[in-house]
Amino acid sequence: MDNRQRVIKEAALLFRTYGIRAITMDMLANQMGISKRTIYELFNDKDDLLEGVIEWMSEKQKEILSKILNESENVIEAIFKIFDMMRDHFKNMSPAFLLDIKKYRSKMVDKNGKSEMHFYGFNEEFIRKGIKEGVFRKDIDVAIINTCLYEVSKMSTDTKLSPSDDFDRGEVVRNVYINYLRGISTQKGLDLINYYEQT
Repeated sequence: MDNRQRVIKEAALLFRTYGIRAITMDMLANQMGISKRTIYELFNDKDDLLEGVIEWMSEKQKEILSKILNESENVIEAIFKIFDMMRDHFKNMSPAFLLDIKKYRSKMVDKNGKSEMHFYGFNEEFIRKGIKEGVFRKDIDVAIINTCLYEVSKMSTDTKLSPSDDFDRGEVVRNVYINYLRGISTQKGLDLINYYEQT
């Protein structure tokens, strides 16, 4: 692992634990036992570092999702494994990180003129695989379903999801997502959803 990757990995951990605004370049340098100058030789500023962190986190997530999909017996099992992973993921993440990432992402979207299509490609991959496995209906419009499921998955990072603490964000997404899947599932798919919900 080169120095750039080491800095990105350490920054990702600190950002997720304490939030982005709470972490300074000085704190990152001290944590890593390197000089601040070393960091600035690799990144122009904190925004540049954050862009690297988001890109790295996105790539790691894609790798994990693909691994789960490939190692599961079927698409429905993969989805339940992903929800378990996401629950643990959000449990260990600072609420400040979610607030900060939304703000910084908007800034980067304005700067780059485009938004990162988080989960978009993965959703399409598992929808098509589910049709092939016979768990999702063949008559569904993959592009429309993909867009809808993408919007549901975005709710996991929506800080305005609920005006109170009555609902757990992960459980809201899980409930909406699973019930949406019921609507596009064959009987085989419904049986699998019921099985994995019970286990």
